[in-house]
Amino acid sequence: MAFQLLDSIQFVPGVGPKRAKLLNKLGVKTVKDLLFYFPRDYLSKISDKHIADLKINDIASVKGRITGFDTKGNRFQKQQFRVFISDGTGYITLMWFRPSPWLIKQFEVGKEIIILGRIQYYYNKLCVIHPDFEIVQEKEKKSFWVEQDILPLYPLTEGISNKVLRKIVKNVLSQKLFLDETLPEYIRQTKQLIPLNEALHKIHIPDSEKDIAVSRKRFVFEELFFLELMLARKKVNWHKASGYSMELKKTYTTKLKRALPYILTDAQKRVLNEIVEDMKSPHQMNRLLQGDVGSGKTIISIFAMLLAIENGFQAAIMAPTEILATQHYFSLREFLKNFGLRVELLLGGVYAGKQNIKEAIENGKVDIVIGTHSLIQKDVNFHKLGMIVIDEQHRFGVMQRLSFTQKGYTPDKLIMSATPIPRSLALTVYGDLDVSVIDELPPYKKEIYTNWITASKKAQVYEFITKQLKMGRQVYVVCPLVEESEKSDLRDATNTYKELQSTIFKDFKVGLLHGRMHNQEKDEIMFDFKEHKIDVLVSTTVIEVGIDVPNATIMMIEHAERFGLSQLHQLRGRVGRGAYKSYCVLVAYEPISEEAMIRLNTLKETNDGFRISEVDLELRGPGEFFGTKQSGLPAFRIANIVRDRQILEDARKLAFKIIQNDYNLDDEKNSELKQKYRKYYLKRERLFSY
Repeated sequence: MAFQLLDSIQFVPGVGPKRAKLLNKLGVKTVKDLLFYFPRDYLSKISDKHIADLKINDIASVKGRITGFDTKGNRFQKQQFRVFISDGTGYITLMWFRPSPWLIKQFEVGKEIIILGRIQYYYNKLCVIHPDFEIVQEKEKKSFWVEQDILPLYPLTEGISNKVLRKIVKNVLSQKLFLDETLPEYIRQTKQLIPLNEALHKIHIPDSEKDIAVSRKRFVFEELFFLELMLARKKVNWHKASGYSMELKKTYTTKLKRALPYILTDAQKRVLNEIVEDMKSPHQMNRLLQGDVGSGKTIISIFAMLLAIENGFQAAIMAPTEILATQHYFSLREFLKNFGLRVELLLGGVYAGKQNIKEAIENGKVDIVIGTHSLIQKDVNFHKLGMIVIDEQHRFGVMQRLSFTQKGYTPDKLIMSATPIPRSLALTVYGDLDVSVIDELPPYKKEIYTNWITASKKAQVYEFITKQLKMGRQVYVVCPLVEESEKSDLRDATNTYKELQSTIFKDFKVGLLHGRMHNQEKDEIMFDFKEHKIDVLVSTTVIEVGIDVPNATIMMIEHAERFGLSQLHQLRGRVGRGAYKSYCVLVAYEPISEEAMIRLNTLKETNDGFRISEVDLELRGPGEFFGTKQSGLPAFRIANIVRDRQILEDARKLAFKIIQNDYNLDDEKNSELKQKYRKYYLKRERLFSY
């Protein structure tokens, strides 16, 4: 049966309506979608390793026979499904948590099996957790995939197995459909890339490891290259955009410098000079200010806003939460109390005086306004907005950031991020922006002593916390859930609060904070904690971005093995903000996966946010690390900007060179680039990186 690239996947032999619905869930709707649905890994039938030779942390492909299997636990606990394998030289256990009935049905004692996965040591046995596997069908008649030495492994959904998907892919490839080339020949020759149609065949049906490498290189380069083309065009646009050319008049800025109770670090001075030069230029500033928790980004943003005010403009800060916006408001009020400037806080909801604040903003009577997404409401108008600061910008959606930017006529823009972003990711997500990094902590900022323990040792931690409380210090206890759940055995904040209040810390004031509370109630609890009316605050991750409490010296995180690395680092940053030595205790519950162990040990070993972000990016991948929908970053099909960093650098250099010489890709030699760019990337340009 003949079919075309844009035909529904339903009409491919072996699919039909039922499987088409399942493939649609994977994003495969047409024949062309299937061709670009790339394998995530490969399973080699040619294994030179025996079980007796395996070492911990090996990623190995091993062949053996199933000697037995069992299921432990019930539906309310973490159910484990174990399969026992032997190859005559030794035994290894395969393990799945909460397995589906479909998975369990795959196994039969005596069957030969090929497995692929990372070798771990678990309950005193060699094991592989959630391995890839292929059961060898000994009686199956010889067929194409039975005779292939390398089998592609795809991202799946229940109801579609690798075996089924391979047959469908083979049916499509056998039609020898021809796709138009998307990379010019001069780029393919320069970068040693194979043609598109050859690459599609080799990535799905490789005959060797070399086939996998050359086909993957082709698609990784192309994916990153088109993204960098878009960044290059965006950067040219920004540099073309006329902005306000500001003059360093040294009235308010110098006054602030003299009023500071400390000297700026060398990193802060360098970053401030970069921002001032940007603001003095006739072009709109679009700069990312990166810095770890406590590195002093806020004071730099205040200098930038004062420079705008010196030149007759208004400035505004948009923060992701009312707690953080309120903290910025009080900080600015304190810094600028003798400056004769009007600073206002604009929050959501209805409250007395809100309308008066909005009128004062529109009339130019307010110099600096701080708020949440309330700043982008239609009825909020500025008199002359010249400087905007977006704090923790990845917490805002693309359209929210765009709406804020449009409140003024090409205002200078400073994006602040306390989540340090590795260079490779910054090149991708912020490649069109200029980047400033505060890579030095102030001398008064102390390292936070961090350690992780298993839950069995919690009593010792409670003893230590009690000693700190008796010294007058305060403590955070963070839980992953708000309330107890039948579906999970994780610690919840509500029951932990009741337990600590009635037993362990009954002599102290214990408070509870979580995201289901109304904003006013949350603010009151955080204010009481700051005023030391609460000694122990039991909370969910709602305190990840919160107000500074210099007297809080201990952060205890329950089920730390379940949190992401950057989130753990952000939570840890809630302590260590005062003069006292501070501690972070990560409580982990078994079983602890290898990835969780890496996260816990990384936190224990370093306080360096940039090092932590590199490890986090390696573990989670760029999409999960940053949030593709929030940033406007296209989801990658195959590229991994940690593993493919060198290809990213090469693609970036070439893309920027091409755009500098041929902005609209009108040159005949770039016709393939222009066609694909106009079809898939032109519309995205407007939203990217706002």
